[in-house]
Amino acid sequence: MRQRLETLIERLIRASILERVAISIAALFASILVGGVLVFVSGAFASCQTGLNVAGWTFCYNPVQVYYELFLGALGHPLEGGWSPGNHRLATTLQQTTLLIFTGLSFAVAYRAGLFNIGTQGQLVVGGLATAVTVVYASLIVPSGVVGTVVLIPLGVLAGAVAGGFFGAIPGALKAYADANEVITTIMLNFVAVGITSTLLSWQFQDPDSPNPGTRRIPEYAEIPNIPLVGFSSRANFSLLALAFAVALMIGIAWLLARTSFGYELRTSGVQPEAAAYSGVDEKRMIVTSMTLSGALGGIGGALWVLMQHGRWLESVPPLGFDGIAVSILAANNPLGIGASAFLFGVLDSGSSAIGTATAVPPELVGILSGLIILFVAMPEFFRMIGTRYVDVSSSDPVRADGGEPDDDGATTDDGGERDD
Repeated sequence: MRQRLETLIERLIRASILERVAISIAALFASILVGGVLVFVSGAFASCQTGLNVAGWTFCYNPVQVYYELFLGALGHPLEGGWSPGNHRLATTLQQTTLLIFTGLSFAVAYRAGLFNIGTQGQLVVGGLATAVTVVYASLIVPSGVVGTVVLIPLGVLAGAVAGGFFGAIPGALKAYADANEVITTIMLNFVAVGITSTLLSWQFQDPDSPNPGTRRIPEYAEIPNIPLVGFSSRANFSLLALAFAVALMIGIAWLLARTSFGYELRTSGVQPEAAAYSGVDEKRMIVTSMTLSGALGGIGGALWVLMQHGRWLESVPPLGFDGIAVSILAANNPLGIGASAFLFGVLDSGSSAIGTATAVPPELVGILSGLIILFVAMPEFFRMIGTRYVDVSSSDPVRADGGEPDDDGATTDDGGERDD
């Protein structure tokens, strides 16, 4: 049994990109099939006036309608008349996609360096508060209008990146210089981030005019603007400029990891730390640097959550950082694949709301359907990720340096046929 499992994992590790895409698509259809059966059977235990009668049982839920709302409802029902690309549902989907790109990149960068950053949520929380406070106080001295927009938005993003990067550097330094397990330290720092930001909010930054725990609103001109004519309504709390920035950063991180010496050192230290150290890579410096970059990306996600979605920092921060872990794993921790993975999560989030509006399916069941899709699609990549770390897929057969075949007992022979012992 163990040998079969190792063989399967080895096959996943060696799978090509097309094979992995095919596996993901097959897993998606399998999750839809299992979820459809679950929805149909669950309908037999619900109460309704109309439904499908089978052998005296009334099935209240239609799986086809549920999945129609889940996938097409998230896009605003494009197959129906009067559809507009600027509709609220699509805006919600793309809003979630934009934020998850940053948190997914945060985990992916750390993972490519051989580290598990489970603290992206805390880095996002800290970065979001730093952004809101910086923009609120900077707006007192920066002129309003276009000048304020040009100055305050980059300043807010920078503040979020610095705060998130600093909060990411802490577990990096603990790992590098105290050999502390980064999984434990990043998890614990999530609680520290919540405690620090809540204390700072109640002590200094709470909006006195709001009953909800949150900072003062940033000026309207400091929010990320929409693109005139082709953008979304300001009520949608989404901007194509923010999505464009996320995609540009995604491509930039991919280029950084694949085409620069820093990216080579980062990837080498994650895959072969001994070889990286032998080639002159400073392991401690690379750990701290990669965790700082990872934290900065999480902090930028918090900055966009403030500048694009809410216009202020709220104490009730959604679990975008934890969702980013699943987004990255689903994309095989490849920066270029994170966009598609984040879009799937955005569809599931927005589509779940559409199901609740158009059907009588309870939200608990909708959550199960979304979880099944994520589980089925992500598990092959999860096993592949674990396998690349713990399963040796290198060839066990000895070979000659010049490509000759070994003898029966494993010794190689030279061109003259004599043994080279």
